[in-house]
Amino acid sequence: MPQKPSIPKGTRDFSPIEVAKRNYIINTIKKNFELYGFQSIETPSFENSETLLGKYGEEGDRLIFKILNSGDFISKVDDVTYSSKKSSSLAPKITDKALRYDLTVPFARYVVMHQNEIDFPFKRYQIQPVWRADRPQKGRFREFYQCDADVVGSNSLLQEAELVQLYDLVFSELGLKGTTIKINNRKVLYGIAEVIGAKNLLVDFTVALDKLDKIGQDGVKQEMLDKGISETAILKASPLFGLSGPNEDQLEVLKNLLRESEIGMQGVDELEEIINSVNELGLQTSKLQLDVTLARGLNYYTGAIFEVSAPEGVSMGSIGGGGRYDDLTGIFGLKDISGVGISFGLDRIYLVLEELDLFPEEVSVSLDVLCLNFGEKEGKAALKLITQLRSKGLRADLYPSAAKVQKQFKYADKRKVPYVILLGEKELSEGQFVVKNMTSGEQKAYELQNPLAFVQDLNS
Repeated sequence: MPQKPSIPKGTRDFSPIEVAKRNYIINTIKKNFELYGFQSIETPSFENSETLLGKYGEEGDRLIFKILNSGDFISKVDDVTYSSKKSSSLAPKITDKALRYDLTVPFARYVVMHQNEIDFPFKRYQIQPVWRADRPQKGRFREFYQCDADVVGSNSLLQEAELVQLYDLVFSELGLKGTTIKINNRKVLYGIAEVIGAKNLLVDFTVALDKLDKIGQDGVKQEMLDKGISETAILKASPLFGLSGPNEDQLEVLKNLLRESEIGMQGVDELEEIINSVNELGLQTSKLQLDVTLARGLNYYTGAIFEVSAPEGVSMGSIGGGGRYDDLTGIFGLKDISGVGISFGLDRIYLVLEELDLFPEEVSVSLDVLCLNFGEKEGKAALKLITQLRSKGLRADLYPSAAKVQKQFKYADKRKVPYVILLGEKELSEGQFVVKNMTSGEQKAYELQNPLAFVQDLNS
C-alpha cells in the first residue's frame, strides 16, 4: 500500500477559505501601501549565497536554507575537506545559492543592481514568501509570507512617523484595535553598551536583551554572562530591564543615563523627534510605546527599530517589525543610501484575526450565485443565463450535473452561496428563472430576458 504523502514540517497547505482570508489581509495591506505611495517589486525566491550570508548575524546565518548545487556536486569536494566533516568548510563547495531569509537584503541587492533606473527616494513594497530553518511552533513557520514597505534614499525621520501611521491604519482596518507599536533606537542600545563598558560586545548584548520577554531577566543576565559580559556591566544595565511608563518619562531616564555617550544621545534625540511627530499626527487605535529592551536581532539596523504586539489577551509574538538601516546597500558597494522599512507578519496576523473572530463573514463567500442543474436542456439555458450574470460582475456558477436537487442545495450550503437560481422545465417554459435567498428562504421570479433586474436588486 502506498505511503500516505506528507509535507515538510513548518509548511502548510491552504484551503480555499484559508486562501480567501489570507487574501483579505494581503489586499488590505496592499491597498494601504499604495495609498502611501509605495510601488510593488518582486525578487527571486533564491539568491546567491554570498548575497545573504553574513547579513543577519550568526543566528540568522544558521537559519538560512541552502540549495545544493546540481549534478554530482560531492565529487568536486577534496578528500581533506570531506573527511573533516565540518559544515562550514563543506558548504561553500557544494552550495552557492540559498532561499531568501527575508525581503530586505534582496531589496538592498535590487537597489544596487538597478540604481540607475530608480528615482530616489524610492518607496517600494513587496509581498512574497521567505524561508527560515527555524523550529516550527505556533505562529512560527519555515515558509511564510512577509509584507514589506521600505523607503530608501531619505534620512528624514518623518518617514518613521509615516510608517507608524501606516501600521496603525492597516491594523485599524483589520479590526485589530489596541495594538502596541514598540519603538527603540539601535544608537540608544549602542550608547547603553558604551556606558556600561560592553561596547565591544554590542551584538551579544542586544541579542540577549531582545529575548527579555521570552526568557525573563534572569535568563537574559545568564546569557550575557555566558557571552562574556561582566557582572558589573549587567548590574549597570539592569535598571533598564524593567523601565516602563510614559514615553516622556523614559526619555528623561535615558537622557540622564546616556549623557556621556554622543551616539546614545543621538538615538534619544531621534526617538524624541519621532514620538513628538506621531503625537502631533495622532493614531486611530494603536499606541506608540518606547521600549528600551527592544533590540531586534538583525545586524543591519542602525537607527529606529519597531515591533508590533497584538492586542492584550492574545498569546502571540510580534505581528510586525522593522527599522532604519543607514547603509544596508553599502554591503553591496553602494554607499550612503539610507533606508527605513517595516514588515507585516501575515501568518501571525491571520492567527490573531482567527482567534478574535475578526474576519468579515463575506470573506468566506466565494460565489454570489449558484444555478441548479435540472437536465441537458435546462442546463444549457442556465449556462447562458450565468454567462450574462458574469458579464455584470457576479461570481456565478452552474452545478455540473443534474444530480438530486437536495444534493445540489447541500453543495450550495457548504459553499455558503447566498443565492441559488432554479431554472427547471416549468420556469423555462414560462421564460423565467427563480432566485432563492439561502438565508431568508424567500424566492422571487425574474424574466429570463431581463437578468439585469436581479443584478439591480442584488446591488440595491
